[in-house]
Amino acid sequence: MTTQQQITELRTVLKEHNYRYYVVDEPTISDFEFDQLLKSLKDLEDKHPAFFDPNSPTQRVGGSVTKNFDTIVHEHRMYSLDNSYSQSDLEDWESRIKKVIEEPVTYVCELKYDGASISLTYENGALLRAVTRGDGLEGDDVTANVRTIRSVPLTLKGSYPERFSIRGEIVMPKTGFEALNEQRIAAGEEPFKNPRNTASGSLKLQDSAEVAKRPLTCLLYNLQGEGLDVSTQYHALEKARAWGFKVPAQGRHCADLSEVLSFVTYWESHRHELPYEIDGVVVKVNDLRHQEILGFTAKSPRWAIAYKFQAEAAQTILESVVYQVGRTGAITPVAQLAPVDLAGTIVKRASLHNADQIAKLNLCLGDHVFVEKGGDIIPKITGVNFAERLPNSTPIDFISECPECDTTLVRQEGEAQHYCPNEQGCPVQIMGRIQHYISRKAMDIDGLGEETVSLMVRQGIIKDFSDLYTLRVTDLLPLERMGEKSAQNLVLGVAQSLTKEFDKVLFALGIRHVGQTVAKKLAWHYKSVDVLAEATVAELVNVDDIGIKIAESIVRYFDDTENRKRLERLRAYGVQLVLAEQSKLETRPAIFEGKSFVVSGVFANYSREGLKDLIALYGGKVVGSISAKTSYVVAGDQMGPSKRQKAENLGVSLLSENDFTGMINAGVQTNLFD
Repeated sequence: MTTQQQITELRTVLKEHNYRYYVVDEPTISDFEFDQLLKSLKDLEDKHPAFFDPNSPTQRVGGSVTKNFDTIVHEHRMYSLDNSYSQSDLEDWESRIKKVIEEPVTYVCELKYDGASISLTYENGALLRAVTRGDGLEGDDVTANVRTIRSVPLTLKGSYPERFSIRGEIVMPKTGFEALNEQRIAAGEEPFKNPRNTASGSLKLQDSAEVAKRPLTCLLYNLQGEGLDVSTQYHALEKARAWGFKVPAQGRHCADLSEVLSFVTYWESHRHELPYEIDGVVVKVNDLRHQEILGFTAKSPRWAIAYKFQAEAAQTILESVVYQVGRTGAITPVAQLAPVDLAGTIVKRASLHNADQIAKLNLCLGDHVFVEKGGDIIPKITGVNFAERLPNSTPIDFISECPECDTTLVRQEGEAQHYCPNEQGCPVQIMGRIQHYISRKAMDIDGLGEETVSLMVRQGIIKDFSDLYTLRVTDLLPLERMGEKSAQNLVLGVAQSLTKEFDKVLFALGIRHVGQTVAKKLAWHYKSVDVLAEATVAELVNVDDIGIKIAESIVRYFDDTENRKRLERLRAYGVQLVLAEQSKLETRPAIFEGKSFVVSGVFANYSREGLKDLIALYGGKVVGSISAKTSYVVAGDQMGPSKRQKAENLGVSLLSENDFTGMINAGVQTNLFD
């Protein structure tokens, strides 16, 4: 047997033993025997580096160091799920489904594991990339770290598509978490607080060899891609299991909602028997054709919902309330609590949201309060044990002045929060705007962190994020712990930010209510800050996903003289305030300008989301329901007869898939609707 054959055989044997041990929990050899085989393979690979393979079992130990994780745009957006907390919530969800799907619907129930979401992409049967959820549109490339997780197959079994993605959850088993903490305590280190945060933090460790030491596992549950040859969610789970993925065995195909409720009830009372932490059940429409018809809202799939178990609660004492100032001037009251153990985490603080929440809870200092984790994550006060309230307790009055600059607070009509209006003089707002501007999702300026921003503002080196472009190395050297090399890197990072595209800049400006997704839509639609600055509220609300609150905020921003001056400074320094000329968005004719579309049914050559993207790409607007104002309904197979009838009654034009394609072709050639 040749050396190459020996290496190939050892890799095959070790891969199978790894699968049996970490995926199906049916080991056939001892740990010692496995380690001996692994050592034999490593010795051969060390002696013959020409046969190196990144997917070899020996590469599970890690060793690569990643200082900065690259941001990767998801091939398939990772949506969040709508939550439900009761039987009536699930019944309402099913009612909405049945208004669209006019045939029997079945469901798949899966346990909602409490970990860190991950998207794995495979090409030709080998792991290509692992990306965290991030904001759903893009996440961090953590491939080197995920390769060390032994339940993640580096190569697949059987027959599989050429390229696809699979979504799952990186979790830390309870026993592994306890063992890890025992090791840390024995070493004199602080124990970790809970498995979920430990799993999430492990993915961002810079040294993959350290990740390899963590007892992580990966549970997979959602296939995405072309040519998957599956028709139902349950079939997809079976396929993934056959390819070598660790797919939880508890998933169940349910014929109706009563079976769904039985599954939910069982696992709510038996969840503590599982080796992993869960916080609910995910219910999905089983038929993928039905999923396609139901589609998505802006944030979540209509065909899936999370049933969240009742949160664990504890009682503690409200010691004080402090007030935080955000970058937009929003004032958030935060309860300071006597430390209490809640679901494995020591809780000392809880958000009180706003003045209305304090009044609703009727809070007094010294109250015994009930605290739970909202969605098992964010601590919140849910009530007061009035039987324990002391006589003459002091009610909590919301502050009237900014705790940072003493400016009188304002509360606009229709707003829940109080704001500090001193945007240009409040130091926390100034620092917050700069920190937002430099953040990774915005201008992503290397070498500049929150602490450095705070020092520069407090020492008067900068007063605004536009001042960053005037910085010189000599300005920075007097700062604490700032060496010449660090100062040079910071100035270089600022200069490199000039290449950031317009949508990133628009998000970085920090306009209230304008997040990443909205910034992209505005950049796409208006193509330059000058055109956007002149838009009226009435014009803005006609842009897809722009509501009245966002529109009014944008107009207020550009009406502010200081903001206009800031933009002119940024323009002078070379910041990108127009859509890049090479962008494909710039070259598309607005052939659907002023037209609104409803998309309904299943299509042969497009996904529903793909159709919607095309409509928006050519200047049209997608709406959710048919009305007299609707321009067209793009009608596919399985379109509900009630929708078709409504369109015909209102005289709305029905387009087949071919009609739609022809309209684009004609419009591209002649700018039909210009």
